[in-house]
Amino acid sequence: MTPESFQGGARFPTIARIVATIGPASESREMVMQMIRQGVRVFRFNFSHGTFEEHAARLETVRAAADELDMPIAVLGDLPGPKIRCGRVPDDGIVLEPGNDVVFARDCELAHVREGPPTRTIVFPTTYPALIDEVEVGQRVLLNDGAVRMVSVAQAGDAGELRCRVLVGGLITSGKGINLPETDIAAPAIGDRDWEICQWAVAHGLDFLAMSFVRRADEVRDLRSRLEGICAARPELAEQHGSRIPIVAKIEKPQAVADIDGIADASDAVMVARGDLGVEMDIAQTPVSQKRIIEACRHTGTPVIVATQMLETMIESASPTRAEASDVANAIFDGADAVMLSGETAVGAHPDLVVETMTRIIRAAEESMNEMPRRATPPPLFASQKYRTAALAHGAWHVAQDFGAELIVCWSQNGGTARFLSQNNFRIPVVAYSSDVRFTRRMALLGGVTTVLRDEPASIRDWVAMVDEDLLRTGWAARGTRIVLVAGEPLGTAKVTSSIITHAVHEHGA
Repeated sequence: MTPESFQGGARFPTIARIVATIGPASESREMVMQMIRQGVRVFRFNFSHGTFEEHAARLETVRAAADELDMPIAVLGDLPGPKIRCGRVPDDGIVLEPGNDVVFARDCELAHVREGPPTRTIVFPTTYPALIDEVEVGQRVLLNDGAVRMVSVAQAGDAGELRCRVLVGGLITSGKGINLPETDIAAPAIGDRDWEICQWAVAHGLDFLAMSFVRRADEVRDLRSRLEGICAARPELAEQHGSRIPIVAKIEKPQAVADIDGIADASDAVMVARGDLGVEMDIAQTPVSQKRIIEACRHTGTPVIVATQMLETMIESASPTRAEASDVANAIFDGADAVMLSGETAVGAHPDLVVETMTRIIRAAEESMNEMPRRATPPPLFASQKYRTAALAHGAWHVAQDFGAELIVCWSQNGGTARFLSQNNFRIPVVAYSSDVRFTRRMALLGGVTTVLRDEPASIRDWVAMVDEDLLRTGWAARGTRIVLVAGEPLGTAKVTSSIITHAVHEHGA
């Protein structure tokens, strides 16, 4: 954004960021603009649904709305990953009853009923035929987000069938997800469809890619290597969009929770994807795992998003339940950098109202936190590795407290300084300057960071004068407002941050 966008004064957004899924209910330009005004800073594109043409149209809408509002809005592409689903089922679906036998058959194209012997059996196709070989007798097989529960009772790989018995029944329609919480699946983390999407994402300049069903840190590193390979093969894309799209690792499997320290270190951000995670593991352990994941990310200084069913009731209702409001607030108290809306904004009845409601809940939680004693909480990994910029960010926290600063302002060309500041729990806004529009968008995910796109001034002195003018014009500060500035020379160059400046705002030249 440029400061001219905020003539007449503007309130800073919440410290925690809002990620919203765009879909049929929210794809109009008017709705996108309203959601941005209500607080959305990142739009999620769910590539499990829709065509490239539909996503391209939505991307054009988001970029146009962001340009019109002159706001740095990021786009996150969510890869489907190795999601296992039922194949085609008759239009009315098939109701499974407890005690029914279900067979997953390699050569099945449409679900149907097979009359004995030895018993009446419902036969299903699957998008992942290898499960017939990989699921062992006695392991659980869950359908429709765990609503339908089965256990495998016989494996006949030679015959191309896996037989299961229904424990908890329900209606199954085409494409319903299959979860195998006790099975070690051999499917690669990045399949052919994911690879197509990666290439499309690089070509269209997406700001983040979310990797689904991550199991190990080396899968994240492999995706990063492959993304860099795309840009190496097409230098024009590297020049236009940058050679490194940040990766958001989605934690949806128990194996990922077990390797969360390594995954947090290997990723640019982490998402607590509680939908599949709550199916893959004991539901009672899901909130415990959420806290463990957030703590691991705090240790490494990795931004973390809490996602799935945050305000689920508002898909249809005009207000959330008390439990949902508490869920959002508790994610903020736990230290989440962002919270995410899924079906609430993609297909819900009133996406803008959902965002407005979430903003109010976040703001109330943050105001409550501001009444508590403050303490410096730098990520331990930053301290142990003696990063210069991380040390400066930690020092800036103490300077800001002692100086009574109301704002932190930094020049963060590629987002590094802003990230270090964001992870120090300032609880006051951070204004980050950059001359690179790509990184102003990528910083939109960082908690508490508001970005400003500006050409590089000749010196820090000139930049301080620019900051004075910008803060006064926007209403973000008044004369005499105390701020702390963090930067290094030459401005516009990455990894040169070296200075902390205390300053009281006044009009330049006054």
